[in-house]
Amino acid sequence: MFLQENVLDIPSQKVITKDNAIVTVDAVAFFQVIDAAKAAYEVANLVQAMTNLAMTNIRNVIGNMNLDDVLAKRNDVNDTLMAIIDQATNAWGVKVLRVELKDVQPPEDMVQAMARQMKAEREKRAVILEAEGVREASIKRAEGEKQAQILESEGRKEAAFRDAEARERTAEAEAKATEMVAQAVQGTGSQAVSYFLGQKYIEALAKMGTSNTSKLIFMPLDAAGVMGSIGGIMELVKDAQSSARGGAAGAPPAAGGPGPWNRG
Repeated sequence: MFLQENVLDIPSQKVITKDNAIVTVDAVAFFQVIDAAKAAYEVANLVQAMTNLAMTNIRNVIGNMNLDDVLAKRNDVNDTLMAIIDQATNAWGVKVLRVELKDVQPPEDMVQAMARQMKAEREKRAVILEAEGVREASIKRAEGEKQAQILESEGRKEAAFRDAEARERTAEAEAKATEMVAQAVQGTGSQAVSYFLGQKYIEALAKMGTSNTSKLIFMPLDAAGVMGSIGGIMELVKDAQSSARGGAAGAPPAAGGPGPWNRG
């Protein structure tokens, strides 16, 4: 026994914690006799004395702790017990090396209550995480819809700007064309304008009445107007030919060319 590391099996006992929970505690201690004379003469029964000392201090230490702390902080309980028992057995020539709680067993109803509490805590965390997930998804969805609306608004704005620019350019082109037509009418181009309008009118009538699949011929209600337009076009052609001949008669013929001045 002496000079060797010995094992002291501390019997299990029921201990009441600070929060009035009854637990069954089983422990073990490791010690070494460093002074055989003291171990033999300073105490009558060393093993029994150390056992009683350990059981008493286990009740004191655990009795000042809550059940949750006892279950979660076993290393702190072991260190505290070792320090207390080692100091008390120093006078007996004994060195306590380690004290370990082998088992801390709460009553069955307490175990069931702790299991229900743990289940409730896990369900609570699951509900919280699910709610946070729904919240994050809602925020992301709202941000996406907001961004989509912003992009759609910017697209409509850009389209409206381009439509306005196109209308502006079309209006400028129409204004320029109108100005050019007005200048032609005010000058010497009135006959050309009349000729152009009459030609377009006749082309439109031709497209209406010469379809390959249609057996109907469309005629305007005002046939006299059509004939008048055709007559106007003929007069314009005659005027143009007369102007061309007058210009040719006033000019000398080319040398060697056919003409009244070159006849033999």
